[in-house]
Amino acid sequence: MSRARDVVEVVARALAQQPDVVRVTESERRGQTRIELLMPSGELGRVIGRQGRTAAALRTLAAVAGELEDRKVTVDFVDEDEVDDGR
Repeated sequence: MSRARDVVEVVARALAQQPDVVRVTESERRGQTRIELLMPSGELGRVIGRQGRTAAALRTLAAVAGELEDRKVTVDFVDEDEVDDGR
């Protein structure tokens, strides 16, 4: 588990009204770390924030944490409701 993943998980759980619904996965591809944050749409909106400002800040924090480990990090926000519905 990377520092970047830890940062995303801690911040997302702090912002969510129901921290137990937060799921974070991490995968590695071509030297790049991809972090997926999966949450129900109502909770996801709280993490994305107005005009995506909170999401942008979270991506910046994850990128900086990744730099400490010489990794390039991307963060994807996934609406768990859409995944469950098969969309």
